[in-house]
Amino acid sequence: MKTTPEHNARIAKMTFSSVYPHYVNKIEKKNRTVEELHTVIEWLTGFDAKAIAALIEEKVTFETFFERAKLNPNAELIKGVICGYRIEEIENPLTKKTRYLDKIVDELAKGRKLDKIMRSV
Repeated sequence: MKTTPEHNARIAKMTFSSVYPHYVNKIEKKNRTVEELHTVIEWLTGFDAKAIAALIEEKVTFETFFERAKLNPNAELIKGVICGYRIEEIENPLTKKTRYLDKIVDELAKGRKLDKIMRSV
């Protein structure tokens, strides 16, 4: 499935603070912890728990969130389908980064080990 310009614009303007509670609910339902969630977010973006809290408080958009992030060089190893999109086929860089985040949260909720999620090589 190919993303549309409208889809990409919607993701860019969505706030991280509006999605974060959904991440927390998803992982807690599967007996994972917020600390584990923060660990994988920090691996992907460089944002520690304090930075995540500040970004939520500031109500940054995903566009701003990823402009400030220091994306892990191994992020490109995140592959597969999330929300109906094959990550490696997404052309828009911001949409791809957002789907990376969605995918690692999904993997955490599915019980995958942290070292596997963080693509330790």
